[in-house]
Parts: sequence; structure tokens; C-alpha cells
Amino acid sequence: MMKKILLLSAAVILLVSFKPVFKKLWESKYIKVNADGSLNYIPDTKGNIIPDFSHVGYYQGDKEIADVPIIKTVNANENGDSQELLQNAIDEVAKLPLNKAGFRGTILLKKGMYKIPGTITITKSGIVLRGEGENATKLVATGKGQRSLIVFSGDGNLKETAGTKVQIQNKFVPVGTFSFTVSDASKFKAGDDIVVYRPGTTQWIKDLQMDQIEARDGTKQWQPNEYNLQFERQITKIEGNKITIDNPIVMEMEQKYGGAEIFKASFDGRINDVGIENMFIESEYATDIDEDHGWVAVEFSKVKNAWVRNITTRYFGYAAVSIKSNSKQITVKDSKCLDAKSIITGGRRYSFNNDGQLNLFMNLESTEARHDYVTGAKTLGPNVFYNCKATKTHADIGPHHRWAVGTLFDNITTDGEINVQDRGNWGSGHGWAGVTQVLWNCKVKRAAVQNPWAGGQNYSFGTQGGKYEGRLKGRPDGIWENQNQSGIQPKSLYLAQLQSRKKANK
Repeated sequence: MMKKILLLSAAVILLVSFKPVFKKLWESKYIKVNADGSLNYIPDTKGNIIPDFSHVGYYQGDKEIADVPIIKTVNANENGDSQELLQNAIDEVAKLPLNKAGFRGTILLKKGMYKIPGTITITKSGIVLRGEGENATKLVATGKGQRSLIVFSGDGNLKETAGTKVQIQNKFVPVGTFSFTVSDASKFKAGDDIVVYRPGTTQWIKDLQMDQIEARDGTKQWQPNEYNLQFERQITKIEGNKITIDNPIVMEMEQKYGGAEIFKASFDGRINDVGIENMFIESEYATDIDEDHGWVAVEFSKVKNAWVRNITTRYFGYAAVSIKSNSKQITVKDSKCLDAKSIITGGRRYSFNNDGQLNLFMNLESTEARHDYVTGAKTLGPNVFYNCKATKTHADIGPHHRWAVGTLFDNITTDGEINVQDRGNWGSGHGWAGVTQVLWNCKVKRAAVQNPWAGGQNYSFGTQGGKYEGRLKGRPDGIWENQNQSGIQPKSLYLAQLQSRKKANK
């Protein structure tokens, strides 16, 4: 009997002492989730809101990546290199007409090892390279030569349509808005491709203090004509002289800094609807610090609406995927960049590098990189890195230099740093790395998120990890909410924005 009483008492004690642990959920003061899942954006005192980052990637997320039918099948040359074999197959498919869906077809690379001593190029729209899986189809950059292995490349340049430039009339265009008033909208119609042009000015650079970078050998102070920014957009609606566009403004545009203009634009030489998927891509190398071997696995130059999915790369010196500034609306997903081989110093190991506009990087992994998920100079958003992991990192994630605009780092996990800061005289004068840079629910060793002296703000929402002052002391702190507090709602800003938009469009 006594034994039963003791057991009962112990059970009661355990029951009383047990306290269920509930994660405390919280929302940012800038974004509220409505009962129906839509989002309510709360403006700051200037009217800025967190921009909608959902209009990025392949067809801005409005179209699923296609499963393009196979039009040609190739087998690896087991007795030598496969470069000529692959290039001939691509050139053959390039001569075919585009089908109604805008594709020529998929080239299936059957199981095997494809040795490539040079570069494979795709210069026509509608061509997809597909392997049979990372454990089956393997491409190898053989021999020496610092190069990109697979290059998707169009031609031409972004061109202004003569006589269409008009001034934006608003004294202040806030971040996050989709509309503004111009002096004369009669030259435009819905569907027009335009550029929102924001000039660089001497006063803006002076207020940023980027004419006062502490000099060392090679340091260049910022020059106004080097910061004329061209944001590519499309008109969705015109009401009188009010113009609505397909993607938000991601940088404050103020008349005191030259205001902004719009003009019709074209880029006829870009190729589109191309992709690479389901394969392993590797570079040969001589030593861990070898610099004379495969540098970039997949490169996009002058491309629109393209994708990379389900690839794993290893041993390249620079990147798994690198998107040039003249490319946009590209999705890179479900891929890995492993074990870079190079000297660990500047200009190396940028695993997933983005210099373009409206691009999406999601569900990625990187090891042994310096800048795992990174943007370059004057990279114009929105752009998104979502659900990405970095381990054994040797530097930091984030905007790298010279005023990247409008990037979301959403659910990034790293054993290193994410930094948004004044990089000072690093490089040739990197200076302020970016503005409207948003960290959302990220996990870091430590982070520095600072606001530039002028021109906008940067944000850290629910960042878990240390906070430090960055490279240079005395820079203004960015907007931080609930550091080291989990439970932010929504868990992913990008997914919530995408779902909210699609629901509203039904």
C-alpha cells in the first residue's frame, strides 16, 4: 500500500511540475497578417513600407517551371571529352522552331561522365539541359583554364526608346509603392517595358559620405555618373498621369537627390525560357589553392525567365551559379555549391552570385565559401534569397559592395555572418553595401545591419545570433526587431507575400 502511495505522490509531483512550453509568436510592427492570410503593411513616418518581394524569379512567380519535353538524347563519350558532342547537340536543337509554349525542347544527358575541357554555350531561347540525376549525369570541367563551364548568353543591350523620357512628379516616392505620377503619361500604355531611372547626384554621394572614403592604394571615391540606376519594370495600369508598375519601388526617390524619371526600354537580344537541371557538375583541380581550373559552373548573361534546379556543383573557384547584371527573372533552386578550390581571398568563392534584377534563389546549400549568397555593385531589386544554408564559411553573406538595392534574406542559416554595412575602403572603395536590405528569421554567428547616412533603411527581423558594430564604428544602426527571439509571423516573408498575392489574384 505504501509503495502505491509513493508512486501516486511521485506522479502528482511530476504532473504539477510539468509546464508545457509554448513558443511565443510575434509580428513585426511593420507587417501584420490578416485573418485571411493577406498582409497589412504599416508605413514609417516617411511613408516607406517593407516592399513586396514576391514578384521575382521565373516569370515573377506567376508561372511554374516547365517540364519541357525531350527533343534529343545524348550519351557521354566514354573514350574522350564530350564537349563537341554536347555543343553539336545544342546547336542542332537551336535550329528548331519554338513551339507554342516558347520552347525548342530538352536535351537529355544520359547517365555517364561528360568531360568538358572548355565552355558549353547556349545562345538561343527555349533550350533546356537535363541530366538523369546528380548520381547519374556528371559534367566535369577538365584540365586547366579559369572559365565558366555552362554559359547561357544572349546579345544586345538595354536601350532607351528615344523621346519617351518623362519626369516623376512626386517630391518623394516611398519604398514599397507600385505607383507614382508623371508629367505626361500619354506616351505610355499598359504592358510597356520601362526603366525607372534614378540619377546619381553629387549631393547624394556627399550626404552618404562616399566622397570621403579613407584612402589607401586603389581606393576610388564614388562618382555621380557611376550611380545612375536603371530599375526595369512593366506598366500594369494608367489612370490619367498616374502609372502603376509590376514591381515595387525599392529605394527612396527624392527630388532633392535628383528625383526620378521613366522611359520606355527594350532589350531585344536577351534569350529566354532556358534552363539546366538534374545533374552533378565538377571541376578538376591540382591543389586546394589552384586558381587555373573551372571557375563558374553555370553563368547567365543577357537572359530573362530561366532556371537552375536540382544541380550539385563541386570544386569550382568562384560560383555554382553567377547571374550577370543584364539578366533578370531567373530562379535558382534545390541546388548545392560544395568545397570551393581557390586561394581564400577577394574575388573568389561567391557560391550563388547575383548581379541581376528580380531573381530568386531558394533551397540552396553552400560549403567552404567566402560569400555564399551575395549581390554585387548596384544590384537592383527586388531580389530574394530564401531558405538557404551555409557552413564552413570564410567571410559573410549579404550585399557585397556599392549600393545594392532591395534584397530579402529570408530564413538564411549560416555558421558565419550576414552583414549590411559601410565596408569603407575594402576593395577599391566598397563603401555602403546596400539599402532596403531585409533580414527575416535568419540564424547567424553574428550580424551587422546598419542604415546608410542617407537614402533609406535596412532591417533585421528576428535574427538569431550575435550583433556587432560592423567594420567601422559610429555608423547608424539599422532597424532591429526582436533579436534572438524565435516565433516571428509569418515564418517566411517571401512565402507569405507570394501566397497573399496569388490569393488576391484569384
